Amino acid sequence: MAMKLSSIDQFEQIIEENNYAFVLKHSETCPISANAFDQFNKFLYERDMDGYYLVVQQERELSNYIEEKTHVKHESPQAFYFVKGQAIWHANHGDINVTSLANAEE
Repeated sequence: MAMKLSSIDQFEQIIEENNYAFVLKHSETCPISANAFDQFNKFLYERDMDGYYLVVQQERELSNYIEEKTHVKHESPQAFYFVKGQAIWHANHGDINVTSLANAEE
């Protein structure tokens, strides 16, 4: 299930307290992002796992923080896989799909 992130503190807590976490930066106004969000949710559902997302229009400060923390230029949609607090994988736009998310875990 995808759970909404709304603060830097919440984001930091999630990536520090979990061995791994998927995070999606989502734009509510972009059709490509809508498709990526559907793929993200399908991926989480198929694995019966939690993931996290933020809406970039609502959480600009958090979006910028993730860009600074990961040193990955902001794009949306944008997915990250964090392991032990570090982003070890990311994808943008049409590259966010069930297969690419599954491959990130390997």
